[in-house]
Amino acid sequence: MLIGAAAGLSCGIFSNLKFSSEPASVAVAVTPKRYASPEECKLAIAELRAALPGARKVATDPVLLRTYGSSSNSYHPDSPHAVVVRPENTEDVVTIYPTGSICVDMSGMNKIFEIHVEDGDLVCQAGARWEDINAQLRERDLPLFFPARHAAYTIRLFADRPGMPSRIRDPTIGGMVGTRCSGSACTHSPKWSLLSTVVLSNGDVVKTKRRARKSSTGFDTTKLFIGAEGTLGIVTEATLRLAPVVSTKVAMAQFPDPEHAVSAVREILLSPYGANVQCIEFLDDNMMAAINSVGVVDEPLPVSDSHFFKLQGAPEVITAAAETASAIVNAHGASRFAFARTEEDAEQLWQSRKYALMATLADNPGARGYITDLCVPPSKLPEFVHETKKDLAAAGIKATIVGHVGDDNFHSCMLFHDDKQLSTIEAASHRLVYRALALDGTCTGEHGAGIGKKEFLVDELGLSTIALMWTVKNAIDPLNIMNPGKDTGVVAKHSLEFDLDLSCPMGLGWNTL
Repeated sequence: MLIGAAAGLSCGIFSNLKFSSEPASVAVAVTPKRYASPEECKLAIAELRAALPGARKVATDPVLLRTYGSSSNSYHPDSPHAVVVRPENTEDVVTIYPTGSICVDMSGMNKIFEIHVEDGDLVCQAGARWEDINAQLRERDLPLFFPARHAAYTIRLFADRPGMPSRIRDPTIGGMVGTRCSGSACTHSPKWSLLSTVVLSNGDVVKTKRRARKSSTGFDTTKLFIGAEGTLGIVTEATLRLAPVVSTKVAMAQFPDPEHAVSAVREILLSPYGANVQCIEFLDDNMMAAINSVGVVDEPLPVSDSHFFKLQGAPEVITAAAETASAIVNAHGASRFAFARTEEDAEQLWQSRKYALMATLADNPGARGYITDLCVPPSKLPEFVHETKKDLAAAGIKATIVGHVGDDNFHSCMLFHDDKQLSTIEAASHRLVYRALALDGTCTGEHGAGIGKKEFLVDELGLSTIALMWTVKNAIDPLNIMNPGKDTGVVAKHSLEFDLDLSCPMGLGWNTL
């Protein structure tokens, strides 16, 4: 394990938390940490090159460092790293000894090791991608697929349009574990990550459980790292639950307004055929107009608030599920419920949902998108969508809304061209978050708190829960070298007493770029 100079790069923040009995204040005792000098940083990089030989494994090109340390789709402070390291296996990650200024690029760790067809799971490295996993399952003609999916910059249809991203990014397993993502196909299968191999900040390698589907042996340590966003360790391998490939049909329904649309969802899922509804995706009228405008579909779709459904099962079951869904949506004011006419139409219809973000941007040349990620209890979703649409319209914000309403999650893509518009959008985003919290919801349904939403965590979870998180963090990563900066400002507005040095660049931990 690489120590010595590299250890000097650690960016420790809170070594001890001492909470008073008053719920509105937190007192923090901080043990000062030493940050690496420029000379120590150079020595650490030299040690990395010696420990990880290979032209691509250790990179310090300034342009590359800036690319890895920033994103055109983020509106929060960023900073270039001192070095980018590209491991190829768990042993390489142990060697790296990640610190605050090392970015660990896991994209080279993309192997699928084992597929257990009879058990319905597979074992892969953290850099494996969602599309590659499912492509390999299809190529082997296996009746399984991996259902979870995070947002991706899928831009094949928009590569020739000005201002569109220049490359395609698809979600990787390490990032998906880190943010506890779900996606459109997770209406009935939220628990998809079965176990992980994780490298801790001291170089220890832990395997969170064995491959049995359930176990009562102590804490559920797998879940400890799911959603931790790289702040506790680097996930290097994961075992994933697969779902059976079942015959599906795609249908669409149009509604007079979003409240009527989302109010039908829970009734459908609680019906006798609710288990046969694999996906329910909501697209508002603005989103449907954008899809038509940029030519994602051959024939224009109705410009109204809509649901896209995937119904699964035997033909007679799909027919019964469709009759049930049709009756329910009609009772909620739907103007029609119709199946795609052909398999090609079904694929194109579902692709139009997949390209929602890029279609929104392509329909508004020169605009940038600010994406929210909110979730509320099922019964509160109609009210929440209605109030959100009303708020954005009153603020003069142009936006599209899409959502995995099968699990009560939706995203608004708010468009802006300059800093003044961005300021208006940021204010609206804060209102959306507090509206969700007032309805007993969450500031992030699947994208993670990251840098932008850590300020809401005390209001959502409470000081006692944050204290518990810090206890776990300090026990596992006492030097706070794993993704420093992700969580340092969580409790700042609640009367913190601390002496804090934030000069260290923020690491990306597990992120695959």
